[in-house]
Amino acid sequence: MSVPVWVLLGFAAWTLVTLFTTVGWYRWSRILTRRAQLSEFRADVVHGDDWYRRAMRAHANCVENLPVYGAVVVAMLATGVQGQSLDALAIILLAARICQTVTHIAFEPTNIVVGVRFAFFLTQAICMISMGIIVAVRALST
Repeated sequence: MSVPVWVLLGFAAWTLVTLFTTVGWYRWSRILTRRAQLSEFRADVVHGDDWYRRAMRAHANCVENLPVYGAVVVAMLATGVQGQSLDALAIILLAARICQTVTHIAFEPTNIVVGVRFAFFLTQAICMISMGIIVAVRALST
């Protein structure tokens, strides 16, 4: 299995870890201690502590970006394009994804924190765009 495919698997795992260790933990700890009912967690109602709302948004960020990276990996697999540059970009992408999630959840959103978080997002976007360009160029040249 190639590094970008391993990273796709890691990205999916990170998305689930984020869900279960934040949103899931928050909800189930309240349900099991009878501080909340199952029906209280409606999507159209803002509820919970600030960190919980940030965790929900961080999880949503993972869910939003996972299919985009998945499409790049599918294109890479369909064309047979491989290489060290794709491997490096994939690893950087996953590291930036983890850093963005942790920053989003762990820190109050000040200008500096939001700037750092955006830098991690921009790193991911640049990696995905670069990977897409590399795959397209190499596929067209064969």
